[in-house]
Amino acid sequence: MKETEKLLTIGQFASMHGINKKTLMWYDEIGLFKPAAVNPENGYRCYNYRQSPVLETILLLRELDVPLNEIQLFMKNRSAKAMKNLLDEKIADLDLQLMHLKAVRKTLWNHQQNMAALLDMDLSEIAVIEKEERCLVTVDIDETTTFEKEVELITAETARYRLGRLHDASYGSMIPVSSLQKGCFNDYTRLFIEIPFLRQETGLHIQPEGRYLRAFHKGSWDKIPLRYQEILDYAHKQGLALTGFSYEKGINETVIDQIEDYIIQIEIPLLM
Repeated sequence: MKETEKLLTIGQFASMHGINKKTLMWYDEIGLFKPAAVNPENGYRCYNYRQSPVLETILLLRELDVPLNEIQLFMKNRSAKAMKNLLDEKIADLDLQLMHLKAVRKTLWNHQQNMAALLDMDLSEIAVIEKEERCLVTVDIDETTTFEKEVELITAETARYRLGRLHDASYGSMIPVSSLQKGCFNDYTRLFIEIPFLRQETGLHIQPEGRYLRAFHKGSWDKIPLRYQEILDYAHKQGLALTGFSYEKGINETVIDQIEDYIIQIEIPLLM
């Protein structure tokens, strides 16, 4: 008798595939996967090697969270085309999951960096840093835009980009440098959403790579104009030309309970 025709006990076959023999018994009961033979004397189920690829297919689909009824339907109409279509669909699902996990990891990394910086940062410091290019989703606002409207705009954009949770992105506001130079320190014209791994496409705002002035402000928003004046004075003394927009975002919302402890990071591009 050929090796592929030799029968294995249910325990041997289950062990070979790393599953419990009760799983095989259940698959038999629901008609999903039948044994090669059943001993008429004691009712013991037996399997052969040729059944292994079929069982591995079922186990793979189960691991991919394919519903049992779909697996049963697939097994009854098994073909190369059906298998390819099913795998195409599952690969696409996995790609989305991987993208989400990468986005969550980047978000966690950003929070980790923020927390590390909070432990020893000098809030009075104004420094020149290097930044990579980023693609931002933006929505336009002005002095008449209510808080409720801002929430509505942000919610619409997060839905558009299929963000499952708000923590999948970081949020902030933008002020034109031209407004700052005129002393209009409350002239916010855009809100931005930074989504990890967002690809460049039409309609997105490009936050350019290069050198930036970075500063921090702690406390309520009504004192931010004073901080901006310090930034402008610093740039003037150092002979630095500011350009584009100032990008503001909070960095410690998760660890504070009162607005007096709120820290805003301010980054402004330098003209090359």
